[in-house]
Amino acid sequence: MTKKFEELLEELRLVMRKIEDPETGLDESIELYEKGAALIRQCEEVLTKAELKITELGAEEM
Repeated sequence: MTKKFEELLEELRLVMRKIEDPETGLDESIELYEKGAALIRQCEEVLTKAELKITELGAEEM
């Protein structure tokens, strides 16, 4: 199941909060950083698909 952009963004916000928490250890922070990087890639993919769709729709109207 593909997550919606808003869900990915919220998950990324949670990851960032955990990384910024002084109670989070180094090893966990590294894991969270990797997870955050993956979430950013997923967000970029969703945005790219949306941009292509908007471009297609704009071209159809001409």
